[in-house]
Amino acid sequence: MKAVDVDKERAEKEISMDDFLTFYNKNLPSQFPKASNALLKEFKREHPLLFKDDNTVWTLDRHRKKFMDWHPKKLRVSEISAP
Repeated sequence: MKAVDVDKERAEKEISMDDFLTFYNKNLPSQFPKASNALLKEFKREHPLLFKDDNTVWTLDRHRKKFMDWHPKKLRVSEISAP
């Protein structure tokens, strides 16, 4: 019998945005900026194809890396456009 891959199951589990936010910030390397509800909502608006039929569902597998790549770029753009 094949052993259960706990990390894979956790990564593929469908979770709420609040749970994603908690897990993301808890396990984030110290040099990365923290996520917020506002940033996650903006990310979701800009990447609707990452969200299936129920657009409230997040998974670590599908969204963590993409958010991690998007977030610093978004912060740089905000800094440049700030007066």
